Amino acid sequence: MNIILLGPPGAGKGTQSRRLVEERGMVQLSTGDMLREARASGSELGRKVAEVMDRGDLVTDDIVIGLIEEKLKEGAEGGFIFDGFPRTLAQAEALDELLARLGQKLDAVIELAVDDEALVDRISGRYTCAGCGEVYHDTARPTREEGVCDVCGGTEFKRRADDNPESLRQRLMEYYKKTSPLIGYYHAKGLLHRVDGMKPVGEVAAEIDRILDEAAKG
Repeated sequence: MNIILLGPPGAGKGTQSRRLVEERGMVQLSTGDMLREARASGSELGRKVAEVMDRGDLVTDDIVIGLIEEKLKEGAEGGFIFDGFPRTLAQAEALDELLARLGQKLDAVIELAVDDEALVDRISGRYTCAGCGEVYHDTARPTREEGVCDVCGGTEFKRRADDNPESLRQRLMEYYKKTSPLIGYYHAKGLLHRVDGMKPVGEVAAEIDRILDEAAKG
C-alpha cells in the first residue's frame, strides 16, 4: 500500500502518518528526513546531497527520486507514505515513472482539507517538546502537567518562529499555488480522496482507514 498525504502545514499529516506507521507497519518517507539520513550515511548519493546542501542550493528532483528509489527497494511490510513529495507536477510524473519501473503503484492520495482561519488558530498555539518532539497546543492539547512533557518528562519546549498568523497565511498561499495542479492530476487518475482535516483526530483516522481498506480491496 503506497499513499500520498496532501495538506497544508498543520493539517495533521504528521499525526496521521505516525499513527499509520504504528498501526499498519507503513514507512513514512519524509523528504527532509531522507536528506539528513543520506548526508550522514557517507554513501555516494549522500555525498552528492552534502555537496548541494553545503553550497546552499536546493536538492534536485533527480536526487530526491534517487533517495526514494533506495527506500522503495528496501521494502516495507505495510507500504509507504509519501510526505512532502511530490510538490509539483514534474515530481508527480517522476514518482509515477519510478513506481512503474519498480513494479509498484500508488493506491490512494488523501487530501486533508482544512478551514484556513481555523488552521491559523490551530498552528499559532502549537509547540513541541524539545526532547522528543511531541506536539502540543496552548488550548486544544496542553501538557497534563504544566511545563512537563507527557511522553518523556522533558521540561524544554519550542515554537517555530514562523508559527504566527502572518507567516502562516503566506505559507498557506504558497501551498495552494503549488498543490492545486496535483489535486487535479490525482483526481483525473481516480486516486484522490478528500478528508475533512478539521474533524477530531480520531474521526480523521477512521476516515483514512476506511479509504485504505477500500483501496486494498482493489
